[in-house]
Amino acid sequence: MKLLSNWGITTSWWRGTRGEYWVIAQGVLLLVFALISQITPSFIDFYLSIWVYTSWILTVIFSILAIVFLGRSLFDLGQNLTPLPHPRDDGQLVKTGIYGLVRHPMSGVVYLALAYASWQMSWVHLVGSIVLFVFFDAKSKKEEVWLIEKFSDYASYSNSVKKLIPWIY
Repeated sequence: MKLLSNWGITTSWWRGTRGEYWVIAQGVLLLVFALISQITPSFIDFYLSIWVYTSWILTVIFSILAIVFLGRSLFDLGQNLTPLPHPRDDGQLVKTGIYGLVRHPMSGVVYLALAYASWQMSWVHLVGSIVLFVFFDAKSKKEEVWLIEKFSDYASYSNSVKKLIPWIY
């Protein structure tokens, strides 16, 4: 229980005032992603070596991105870590490390989903990856409202660092 309270989760979590429902929705989306069936398009011959090699190359690239984004964000956040989109009451704004490339490195989950979609050559998982991206984009918008309220220099930071994809978005 101490860990949950350190993360900002209170006994009134059910009110959703710190973004608890976003975390629940994220868990549901990830569970659905894990349980959906693999479906590959029948009009493409995936046994051709070009598709196999492309699949493996994309899998490796997206896997590395996911490991770097998620692993480095855990390291860089340190004591500021919380599963909630609401910042910790005693939290500090982190702008270094992976946070110097993107404001929300949880996009690493999307890279992991893309790696799985590439590996399985599944168009359904590709669509699931897009749904996850849209979800994390919406969740980050809500999180940024709280970050702007808490940290006076967040607005200038957000103007200089992209949200989810380095140098692009």
